[in-house]
Amino acid sequence: LDAIRAKTPERLPVVLTRDEVRRVLLEVPLGPKRLIAGLMYGSGLRLLEACRLRIKDLDFERKQILIRDGKGEVDRMVPLPLAVEDGLQRQMDAVQKQHHTDLEHGAGWVWLPYAIGEKYPNAGREYRWQYVFASQKLSREPRPNEQSPESRDKATSQLRRHHIHETSIQKAIKRAVEKAGITKQASGHSLRHSFATHLLESGHDIRTIQELLGHKDVSTTMIYTHVSTIGATGVMSPLDGFAVEMERTAT
Repeated sequence: LDAIRAKTPERLPVVLTRDEVRRVLLEVPLGPKRLIAGLMYGSGLRLLEACRLRIKDLDFERKQILIRDGKGEVDRMVPLPLAVEDGLQRQMDAVQKQHHTDLEHGAGWVWLPYAIGEKYPNAGREYRWQYVFASQKLSREPRPNEQSPESRDKATSQLRRHHIHETSIQKAIKRAVEKAGITKQASGHSLRHSFATHLLESGHDIRTIQELLGHKDVSTTMIYTHVSTIGATGVMSPLDGFAVEMERTAT
């Protein structure tokens, strides 16, 4: 039908100041949750992108993180913040020890995308394919919609360890915002918005920010020009020209 579609309202993102981001991150519990929150702000990752990171995606020598199958099935590279490097190393060491224990008990499998498990049957037990932020529990999940009927029985017998659930991170950040005393309607995604806005305010060009965020169109990234302290929203109000006089008369 050649119908007239209602326009989707454009909402401005909630952006935190640098001090507010610092206060929120300090309230997030130490460990995987704070690391994920740090990556969302320090690298501009979406929540699920951070949760799905695998060992092989971290490049400490080049200080880069490879994001596989982001929104729109687009791969991209983002910077690896120095502030979380030590924490990620400790997290990887813990995952490696846990993986060895899983292997000894007949587990150690992980879900593989795009039928890689069919091409490389043993890849699912390799350390490099494990999730950086692995779940604490093992599970049996055949995923019948993503595997062929011939492999369903084999998958059912696999004890897998998936990534940490994203809702636990969302709840942790929500509690951190409340503890930090921030009245803005901020969420975990606000850290990603703050990443883009602070880069723009630091003088980085909009095209670079677009690539880091993984936006298909630069018009999506342009929304941050409406909330930054530069451009139209960064002008000095004409009222401030005689604010001192108004304050004197008020007292």
